[in-house]
Amino acid sequence: MLVSAPGGGSAQGVAIPNFWDPSVQLDRPDLTGLRTVRFLIDDDFPPLHFAALDTNPTGFSVELARAACERLGLTCTIQVRRFDTLLDALADKQGDVVAAAIPLTASLRQRFAVTAPYFKFPARFVVRKDRDLPAPTGTALKGKTVGIIGGTAHEAFAKAFMQMAALKSFPELRAAQTALKDGDIDYLFADGLGLALWVGGEDAGGCCDFSGGPYLESRFFGEGIGFVVRKDDETLRRAFDYALQQLWKEGKYAELYLRFFPISPF
Repeated sequence: MLVSAPGGGSAQGVAIPNFWDPSVQLDRPDLTGLRTVRFLIDDDFPPLHFAALDTNPTGFSVELARAACERLGLTCTIQVRRFDTLLDALADKQGDVVAAAIPLTASLRQRFAVTAPYFKFPARFVVRKDRDLPAPTGTALKGKTVGIIGGTAHEAFAKAFMQMAALKSFPELRAAQTALKDGDIDYLFADGLGLALWVGGEDAGGCCDFSGGPYLESRFFGEGIGFVVRKDDETLRRAFDYALQQLWKEGKYAELYLRFFPISPF
């Protein structure tokens, strides 16, 4: 059931994922004469991409894009678009790279080229700190009540692999979080990113924390997100794959991760 982030590290007590195989060294392609690279983003999905207090775009994906451009010695611009228009704008050559939380899927790869993932959306368990419950592995869930969000991949995963638990479905995440905080359920199993924002936020009031490790089964929770380019920009894809690997090896990825994920979803 539990699939750990490959080669993950930690800093300042925060788990930092690593999606790059250390045995594979990517080559930097020749970028001589490459034009200014135009990134397309949405600014309404914190902490990955959002508008800062000064209205300028920022977020983990945005700053990673900027760092990759600097690592490659490229001049890059950031254009903000509505999320549902990003891929069409890329196809129409209104930009060169999409850096937003668009899931890597087979249908996306049919239309575009994508880098290796630089972020994934793990599923996680959360518990009340004062309940002293065991980590949710093996038979530990037997007889325990696990909150899930109806109609989600997390519900499907729980029904497939947590048959010894009593599953309690909620219509949306906020209701499930309230139930956990009030002690109406033992565990909450949901999207790790949303849970990380809640655990570290005011609404949780310090009540709860993660239990166990991240679940990254791609059949349920997807392959993550990467930079998206047009298929005829293979050199650009290879360049950003190279840059992302170098940013991990040199510590820049970890630096940015710690800035935007004080509570890690991993």
